[in-house]
Formats: sequence, structure tokens, C-alpha cells
Amino acid sequence: MNSVLKELQSLQPAEHDAGEIFSGKKSNRKVRGFMAPCSFTPDLNPEYLFHDSSRDAVVWFMESSDPLYVFGPAGSGKTSLIKQLAAKLNYPVFDITGHGRLEFPDMVGHLTVEDSNMTFQYGPLALAMKFGGLFLLNEIDLLDPATAAGLNGILDGDPLCIPENGGEVIKPHPLFRFAATANTNGGTDETGLYQGTLRQNLAFMDRFWLCEIGYPSPKAEQELLHRKAPGLPKDVRTKMVDYANEVRKLFMGEADGNFRDTIEVTFSTRTLIRWADLTVRFQPLARQGIQPVTYALDRALGYRATPETRTVLHELAQRIFPQETKE
Repeated sequence: MNSVLKELQSLQPAEHDAGEIFSGKKSNRKVRGFMAPCSFTPDLNPEYLFHDSSRDAVVWFMESSDPLYVFGPAGSGKTSLIKQLAAKLNYPVFDITGHGRLEFPDMVGHLTVEDSNMTFQYGPLALAMKFGGLFLLNEIDLLDPATAAGLNGILDGDPLCIPENGGEVIKPHPLFRFAATANTNGGTDETGLYQGTLRQNLAFMDRFWLCEIGYPSPKAEQELLHRKAPGLPKDVRTKMVDYANEVRKLFMGEADGNFRDTIEVTFSTRTLIRWADLTVRFQPLARQGIQPVTYALDRALGYRATPETRTVLHELAQRIFPQETKE
């Protein structure tokens, strides 16, 4: 733990040109970050797709006045968005995933025995506040509302008091940021898609700047598949994106036609890329009469579904890939 603290103490704040960082074009608008990455800084993915709605998160990073609450459907890339923006600014990210039994000390820290001595081990929230960094609370709508309300003071910019560490008071570092992700907007889940989500306290939610994230546009995902799986014909890549969006509609209960029931799995961009990659790798199976597209589909997504949903996925594949699925 001492090595971690030493690394964080050595972080050097820096000002970056916002245009160069986020769009590659100089803008003379400044955004604060750090001079160099550290072990807590996410790896930058040069092929990450930034959604149109990511502009809200960019503006938030440039001048944060309130904590950020990012919500949207499963697989839309909420956590990845925050981490990739942080990576561009060399921001350390201290994240934790919410659940019904998560308690405040899990975020702040706890006493532990180290080298026969009782010492305090800082949690992700305390580290972000003390040294400057982004505290990322994923799945915040799974958090017990009473536990979430305990964060109200932190969200308002108050210092953090740690009685277990001799009453240490941590004033928020100027570069401390608080972001949360969720599948719902904190109100409740009326769709029934997200089991375990809880309606959050209105006063708690009032402290956030809200940002809704959807799935990437078809054009963006088609361009990504072109880069990741150039060996696939263009029409197959286009159909894959179409298929992924049909599955997303089924998941959200927005499908029309013959498929009206909701399903319990959906396509993230990551799953779409995996499907394309596996389809290329399983191409030799075509000589054995096995269709690579549907064979790869099961291994990318289908085997995670119930037997009933897997049947729906295959029926949809037969409609969109009639040649590939024909016996």
C-alpha cells in the first residue's frame, strides 16, 4: 500500500488543450488532467467508439460543477466512455461496483493488519479525494438508497472524515471527480429488464448532472467492423450490425413484426466485435457444411441465453442471413 501512496503522491496536474485531446484539433480551450498516466489510469483504446452523446461527458470533464450520472441500456458502453475519456487526460480512475450490500466503509477504507501493525487502508473514494482522480461508482442504482444518501455530503463538495484513521479529514483535491453509471435514471425500472435496481432518493439524484448514453450508430459500428474484421464481406458486416440492433430492440421491448417478446441478453459493441472475429476464425467450418455466422453467434452471445431466447436468436439470424443459415 505504501508504494501505491507514493505513486499517487507523485502525480503532476497538467493543463491540456481540450480540442487536441478530444477531437485532435487545437481549440485553445483548456481541460485539466495529469502530466502522465499512472497504474490507476485506464489503458487508452485507439479504436473506441465515442458516441454522439459523449459530448456531455466531455463538457463535464472540462469544467465539472456537479457529479456525473451516466445511464443507458446494458452494453451501451457507459463505463468504457468514462474510462476512455479519463485515459485521454491521464486521469487515475478508482472504481467500485454497487450492490445491495455495499456499505460506506467499502468506499472509504478500513483498518487492516500489515507487518503486525494495524494500519488504515484507503478505499477508492478516499484515494480519489486525497490525491485527485475519478471515483467511478458503477451500477449505482443497485445501491441501497440509505447507503447512497450517505454520499450526499461528498457530492456537495464537503470534506471526508475518517474516524477509523484517527479522525483524518480529507478535503477534496481540486482534480477530484465523482461519476456514476446505471441502467436506469434513478427513478425505477419500469421495463423489468434490470432486476435488483432500486429507486434512489430524490434529494440524492438532485445532486447529479445526468447524461444518457445509447448504442453507437450503425454507421459507426460498420466502420469499426471494417477495421476489426476486414476479411468479412461488406454486406455480411452490414447485416451483423443490423442483427445486433434488432437484438437490442428485442432486449428493450421495442421490436416489431414477428418478434414481440423481450429477451434477457443484448449486444454490446464488444460482443459484436467478438462475433465478427469468431466468424472469420470459423470460416473453415463452411467446408463441413457448418455455417460460420450462426456457429460464431452462439459462442459470442447465444450460449449466454436461455434455450427459448437462443431459439429466437437463431430465427432472427435465419431471417437476416438466409443464405448463411440455409440447410
